[in-house]
Amino acid sequence: MALKATIYKADLQVADIDRHVYGDHALTIARHPSETDERMMARVLAYALYAQDGIAFTRGLFDVDEPEVWVKDLTGEITLWIDLGQPDDARIRRACTRAEQVVVLCYGGGCGVWWKQIAGKLARFSNLTVLQLSADASQALAALAERSMRLQCTVQDGEIWVNTEAASVPVKLAVLQTMA
Repeated sequence: MALKATIYKADLQVADIDRHVYGDHALTIARHPSETDERMMARVLAYALYAQDGIAFTRGLFDVDEPEVWVKDLTGEITLWIDLGQPDDARIRRACTRAEQVVVLCYGGGCGVWWKQIAGKLARFSNLTVLQLSADASQALAALAERSMRLQCTVQDGEIWVNTEAASVPVKLAVLQTMA
């Protein structure tokens, strides 16, 4: 018998002062049985950092042809593709041809080695941004995971904070590649 996804609920308040984006989002997160708290919270962070009209979680781990988070326009074209972890260069190249903007959020250990191996193959893509979430921050975010969460994400002057009623996590992102 196949294991089913565990459903998490999050009330996410976004205050991105840098982009002038503010909003409340009631998220339903289907956590795949093989997904860790760290990965799930990286998905929530990606959602918060790129919050805009049309943003949505996808089937992600359930469908290899979809990213973790995307934004589609009214015609169904993908305007933003967000992948997590350390996808292979072929997947990233394919995403760069399918979407206007592609973001890869690498988290946990091994990001530096992964990026050194594929950076040269991806340098030509002007629509690609690669960010690295520090291991400390991703583990601290994982500690915030609960079946029912109230989260606030604040972005100001490049500083990112994710807060709950009980904890506050500063998030550091290193830019490995940015859109031209």
